[in-house]
Amino acid sequence: MASNKNLLMLPGDGVGPEVMHEVKRLIDWMAKRRSVSFNISEDLVGGASIDARGTPITEATVEAAKAADAVLFGSVGGPQWDKLGFAMRPEISILTLRKELGLFANLRPAIVLDPLVDASTLKADVVRGLDIMIVRESTGGVYFGEPRGVETLPNGEQRGFNTETYSTHEIERVARVGFDLARKRQNRLCSVEKANVMESGLLWRQVVTALHARDYADVELSHMYADNCAMQLVRNPRQFDVIVTTNLFGDLLSDLASMLTGSLGMLPSATLGAADATGRRHALYEPIHGSAPDIAGKGIANPLAQILSFAMLLRYSFEMDEDATMIERACTAVLASGLRTADVMAAGCAKVGTQVMGEALIREMDKQAA
Repeated sequence: MASNKNLLMLPGDGVGPEVMHEVKRLIDWMAKRRSVSFNISEDLVGGASIDARGTPITEATVEAAKAADAVLFGSVGGPQWDKLGFAMRPEISILTLRKELGLFANLRPAIVLDPLVDASTLKADVVRGLDIMIVRESTGGVYFGEPRGVETLPNGEQRGFNTETYSTHEIERVARVGFDLARKRQNRLCSVEKANVMESGLLWRQVVTALHARDYADVELSHMYADNCAMQLVRNPRQFDVIVTTNLFGDLLSDLASMLTGSLGMLPSATLGAADATGRRHALYEPIHGSAPDIAGKGIANPLAQILSFAMLLRYSFEMDEDATMIERACTAVLASGLRTADVMAAGCAKVGTQVMGEALIREMDKQAA
């Protein structure tokens, strides 16, 4: 079965290899039942790469990611690598991939599936039916701005400093992603910054406003300060459709939004680059739950965020909407059947581990394909 779908898998550390294994089983199922195949390669990143190669990511791995049509990332990090210092953090691998592949738009959906309404710490009537997409700029802002560092002052004290910086084109390109997504959803975009106290935020608001007037006047645009947005996400989250924001604020707000859904173990993400003349774009997909070193190797991690990240990969990199929707429906059906991993466990449900959840998903996929 020939395939032009080149997929690089980077399982990483902690629970990464465990949840990635369930995606591999799903890919095997797709080859048998959907006649869809992938050219799959696999490599090391994060702590696994540090242990084997002395660096969080090699140049060869970066080049393999550039050559792939899509990258499926697991998770990186763990306490055993904390002592190595800032420059050798496992997380350097994901930052490097974002920068080298130009992955500037991080898409983080926060969706409350009907079977998990009671998993949220918020009241059911506040979160029922929630479907938010947060678009986080991911190659600029304070995480990449210069100057940065730690310096010793004349009086002997030390000072740490980072620079929040954005240019017009950086703001405009991520705002376009937000506007385009809004057009496919409820046609509403909320742009979030701190224009009241930050010059970078003021420019952000001006650029988004001008782009809206020029190219997206049909989309309903609103602006909100980041602190108010955090409050509103807890007070009335369903007021939002698509949120577009900076790297730092997107990092914070997307984690806040994730807990509206009840568990980090349920949430996927996509990080996209610019499309070239052929429409091809670099893209990386990953769950947002992290490496969870406290449960690594125990076979109890929730694989659904990794599986849903693969569904996003099918939708955004390969335009396989039907298959992506099938996977998403199967995930909901498994949860509705009463199976739960520990992170979303509820009274009256059956607690299962990673492998059993993966097997249940395959059974649901069989039903979907019947």
